[in-house]
Amino acid sequence: MTSRQVKKRTGGAAVAITTLALLMTACGDSGSDDTGGGQDAQVTVAALPLTDSAALYIARDRGLFKKEGLDVRIQPVQQSIQALPALSKGQVDVIASANYVTFLQAQEKGMLDVRILAEGVRTAPHMMDVLVPKDSPIKSAADLKGKKVAVNILNNIQTLTLDAILEKRGAGKPAYRQIAFPQMGAALEKGQVDAVHVVEPFDSAIQSDLKAKVLIDGAASPVESLPISGYVTTAKYAKRNPDTAAKFKRAIEAASKIADEDPTAVRKVVPTYSKVKSAQAKSMGLPAYPTRTDPDQLRRLTELMRKQGLLKKAVDPSTLVVK
Repeated sequence: MTSRQVKKRTGGAAVAITTLALLMTACGDSGSDDTGGGQDAQVTVAALPLTDSAALYIARDRGLFKKEGLDVRIQPVQQSIQALPALSKGQVDVIASANYVTFLQAQEKGMLDVRILAEGVRTAPHMMDVLVPKDSPIKSAADLKGKKVAVNILNNIQTLTLDAILEKRGAGKPAYRQIAFPQMGAALEKGQVDAVHVVEPFDSAIQSDLKAKVLIDGAASPVESLPISGYVTTAKYAKRNPDTAAKFKRAIEAASKIADEDPTAVRKVVPTYSKVKSAQAKSMGLPAYPTRTDPDQLRRLTELMRKQGLLKKAVDPSTLVVK
C-alpha cells in the first residue's frame, strides 16, 4: 500500500471542522419507536474504517443482530465527528467507533445529550503509535518537545493520551498538527511533520510503506487499558427505543466477546471494511474489546480530560451508560 493510496481514504480535516459547526444549529433528533408486528427493528449505524469497529462487523457477519431481531444498516464515515449532525437530527441512530472525547465535550456544551450503548475499545499495546521516519534524529520522547506531530483531531483522544505519557516521562509537549489518518503517511514522507500519532490499520501501513520507526507506544502508562471509543446514541433515541437499544447492546457485547477471545476474527474482518490488506492485518496491533461497559474505567478518561482542561466539570459516566 503506497502513501498515495493511504492519502485517498478520506477528506481533509476541514470537513470535520465544518461538520462540527453544523452541529451547533442541529440540537434535536427525531427518534423512532421500537418496531412491532414481528418485523426486524431497523438501526442505522455510522462507522469508521478502524479496528474499533470490528465488533460491529462481526455482529453483522455472524448473524448476531439478526438473532436479536435487528436490521442493522452501516454507513461508513471517515471521522466520527462527521456523523455528529446526523446523529443529532436522527438521520443515524448510533455512531460506532465514537471517540469519547468528542462526544463528552458535545455533552458538556449542550450540543448533544449522549448515551453510551456499549464500549468500543480500550487501549492495548501498539494499537496506536507515535512514528518517526527511519532516519529521524528523534530518538526519545524528550526529543519531541516543540516538534511537529500529526494527530487526527486537535485537543482530542490522541493529544490527551500522548500528553499524559509525555508528562509521566518528564518530557515537553510537541506542536500538534491536525492531519487526517489517511494523509499522515504522505505528510511524514514529505517532511511536513516530524512524527505522526496514528492508529491501526494506518499504523501498520505507514510502518510497512515508509519503514517508519515506533518512537512511543500510544497505549503506554499511564493510559494503558483506557476506554477511548464506544457505541454512542442520544438520550432521546434510547428512551424511545429501549428494546432496540438493549438488543443492539447485547449483540455488540456478544461480538466483543468473540473479538476478545479470538483476535483472528478481528484480523479477518478488518480488511472487509477498510483498505488494509490481509497480510498487514495479520501483524497489526489490536485494541482491547471489553465485553461490558465499566463506568469506573470511563471515569479514568473523564478525570484525565478534566486534568488537561478538555472538560470543565466533573462527569459521572454511570449516568450516561444505557443499562
